[in-house]
Amino acid sequence: MRLHRLTVSAFGPFAGREEIDFDALSGAGIFLLHGPTGAGKTSVLDAVCYALYGAVPGARQGGGLRSDHAAVGTPTEVELDFTVAGRRLRVTRRPAQLRPKKRGTGTTEDKAVSLLSESTADGGTKGLSRSHQEIGEEIGQLLGMTREQFCQVVLLPQGDFARFLRADAEARAKLLGRLFDTRRFAEVEERLARFRREAGEAVGTGDEWLVSLAHRMSEAAGPLPGVELPGLTAGEPGLTGAVLEYAALARSTARELCDTAELAALAADAGHVRADEALSGARELARLQREHAAALARTQAARERSPERERTARRLERGRAADAVLPALELRDAADAEERTAAEAERRARGRLPEGIAGENAERLAARSGQVREELGTLNAARAAEGRSTALSSELGALEREAGADEDLLAETADWLKGWEETRSRLQRRIEAAQGAAMRAEQTGPRLEHATRTLEAARRRDELAVRAEDAEREVVRARERSAGTREHWLDLKERRLLGIAAELAAGLRPDEACPVCGSHEHPEPARTEAGHVDRRTEEQALAEYREADAARERAEQGLRSVRDVLAAAREEAGAADVRELADGAAALTGQLAEARAQAAGALAAREDLDQAEGEYDRRLAQRHEAEQRVVARTTRREALLDERAALDEQIAAARGPAPTVAARASELTRQSELLEEAAARARQAEVSALRLKEADARLADAAFRAGFDTPTAAADAVLDRAAQRELQHRLDAWQREDAADAATLADPRIREAAVRPPADIDAAHTAYDRATRRMRERAADRTRAEERRTALDRLGERATAEIRRIAPLRAEYERVARLASLAAGTSAENERKMRLESYVLAARLEQVAATASLRLRRMSAGRFTLVHSDGRGGRGRSGLGLHVVDAWTGSEREASSLSGGESFFASLALALGLADVVTEEAGGVRLDTLFIDEGFGSLDEQTLDEVLDVLDSLRERDRTVGIVSHVPDLRRRIPTQLQVHKTKSGSTVRLRTTGEW
Repeated sequence: MRLHRLTVSAFGPFAGREEIDFDALSGAGIFLLHGPTGAGKTSVLDAVCYALYGAVPGARQGGGLRSDHAAVGTPTEVELDFTVAGRRLRVTRRPAQLRPKKRGTGTTEDKAVSLLSESTADGGTKGLSRSHQEIGEEIGQLLGMTREQFCQVVLLPQGDFARFLRADAEARAKLLGRLFDTRRFAEVEERLARFRREAGEAVGTGDEWLVSLAHRMSEAAGPLPGVELPGLTAGEPGLTGAVLEYAALARSTARELCDTAELAALAADAGHVRADEALSGARELARLQREHAAALARTQAARERSPERERTARRLERGRAADAVLPALELRDAADAEERTAAEAERRARGRLPEGIAGENAERLAARSGQVREELGTLNAARAAEGRSTALSSELGALEREAGADEDLLAETADWLKGWEETRSRLQRRIEAAQGAAMRAEQTGPRLEHATRTLEAARRRDELAVRAEDAEREVVRARERSAGTREHWLDLKERRLLGIAAELAAGLRPDEACPVCGSHEHPEPARTEAGHVDRRTEEQALAEYREADAARERAEQGLRSVRDVLAAAREEAGAADVRELADGAAALTGQLAEARAQAAGALAAREDLDQAEGEYDRRLAQRHEAEQRVVARTTRREALLDERAALDEQIAAARGPAPTVAARASELTRQSELLEEAAARARQAEVSALRLKEADARLADAAFRAGFDTPTAAADAVLDRAAQRELQHRLDAWQREDAADAATLADPRIREAAVRPPADIDAAHTAYDRATRRMRERAADRTRAEERRTALDRLGERATAEIRRIAPLRAEYERVARLASLAAGTSAENERKMRLESYVLAARLEQVAATASLRLRRMSAGRFTLVHSDGRGGRGRSGLGLHVVDAWTGSEREASSLSGGESFFASLALALGLADVVTEEAGGVRLDTLFIDEGFGSLDEQTLDEVLDVLDSLRERDRTVGIVSHVPDLRRRIPTQLQVHKTKSGSTVRLRTTGEW
């Protein structure tokens, strides 16, 4: 892949449009990307990454893409021309961003835009896609690398590989895992661990359930002689056998106890039967004795009530004789009631008539009613005329009300139209005021944005000043600790050298050559003195010194970073006070809010004016319509008045003394109804009196034939059917009681029981209760024994089934656990304690170390070589060790022991080697443009020359290398430079070649 041209607009620190011609830079092979801290050197690399992948490198994703210095109307955009796989492509990306509205005030959001095009053979351009997803997939397939791999291979990051050299196995595994995508091997480890965990949980659950079943068997069995549940724990060896043994012993003991309880229950049942028979005999004897005594008492009572029985018989006989007179009595009572009702109705009807005609007979009253109805028929025409007159009066009243409403409407319309001009002028003034406020808001907005940026910069400046003071104090403490640990290490080293003879003598063995003089005899070996420093103590002090020195470097680096950011903040904010800037921003905010509030009323004012104009037109139309209705209403009123006068003359003649014709008709109708009712009631009273005389005669004849002297005596003897039945039932009951008592006294069993001693029921009942309690206790014992036996049988079967179910799960767990431990590096069979993913990454690291050593030997003049180590690292794991072989001493040591400059070119060689391996892993895509970020300041002059020679060798086959640094010596050694300038209004870039220096 080769970069040709990069164009950025309002991106990062670049406020305007900046173009970088990589074709011009590639002519020299190596070029320098130079500029002060914070100018935007890294932002150039961010723009390349954003163009290709739509995102900046991972460590800088949290910041915004748009430049704070850019003008409001300048869009944020990145455009990159590059060649990959023989295709010349151009990608353009715009992030989602806010822009001013084309109409009105405020802002609106533009969606993110991505464009991909390709140059054609005829010099034209062909659009390929506008989809973010399609462009990402297309570029990813062409490059063959993810964004993380691209940033690691093409944009070699500052300090990452120096940390990689000093890191432990876990940290190296994370980086290599991202680059070589070994997640599938880690997923295998996780899946095996999950299988082991799931299988273990299944076996553990089964064991817990088995222990629970054992405890439930113990609860069901209760205290059994010679049977006791041993202590059981889920997962312990022998759990299955212990549960089965206890279940078998408990079941056999429960069966024996159940048989014993069964025999005892049968004996108790037999005793209860005998007691029940004795109690039944006593109760029967007592019953017979009670019946004999009761029969004697009832016989005596019957003799005493003989007079009452005779009176009851005579009363029943007279009542049955009166049944023949009952119809005549009922007929006479009905006729009498009817006669009284008819007489009362006649009296009330005649009372409603005038005194002069109230005493006339029925025929005369009927004739008078006919005369009134004839007069009522002559009033129909007058009543119709009266209804029409009433309707005319209602219509005239409605016309009067309409006339009043129109007069009010005309008056109201006149008042409203009188103030129309003043209302229109007031609404027009409101519109003009809102338009002026909108113009003020547009002018205040940019001023407020500038004041806000300055205020934020001032706050950052004050905060960074405090952080700089803290960083300075931290640097002082780190330097003091570094100097102290260095002095301590040098002191221990000197003390060890003074006693090195004793340390060497400790390793001497008989008949072995001395490492100093070569002799096989050791007559007087040196002895260790008090306070001797051994090698371990010295190395520990050296490690403490290196740790303290590294902490010092980090503190100094942090101080430099804070100072650089503080300088940028001071340059942007100046010396202005935060409170003054905040007050100014608050004042502008208030002015803007007030102006926007006034401007927001423009639409409402316009709507009010439109509404008022519509109301003006409506009022004019209402006035015209009201005037037309007044003319039509006057004509109609005159016609109605003439018609009503003619009808009133007709009505006055027909109603007579009544107030209205309807009242006269109602009066005549009432008179006719009263006369007709009085005539009918008089005829009905005459008929009822005749019927009463006939009923009296029939009653006297019926009483005489039934044997009664008078109708009154017959009426007194009448009994209804219920009373007759009640008297007959009483006589029959007395007769049945006499017969039953006689039969009872004649029964031989009762006569025999009467002569026996009284029955003792209490003693029989006591014996029965005692037998019943014994039977229930034995039955309960038998039920409990059977329930215990059944429960133990059921739980034993469930325990056996559970053991059979767990057996294959336990075998599966053991097999999966062995595989998971082997893959995780915790198994005894895995001698090096190497995880599966570490095993795969170890092969990649070995390949990277071999490739990196080719350049490292050249950078170090043949002194250093990187080698991969399978030795164990932290936490007992192995496989990702990285050592350095020093050709000067022939020793192999940790890569973290290299000095600052040695660590840089070692990490640079490692980065280049890793880039080659990752490129090969990604499909062999050629990378014609590389960037190396910082670290050259730690090299001496000779080493810097060797490193530059190695980088210069990368130019072979037309490769371009860009070095990102602000080391002054590189500006002299690398003539082709891309200069980034930093100003208050944003950064700019400029290309400088050899001829311009």
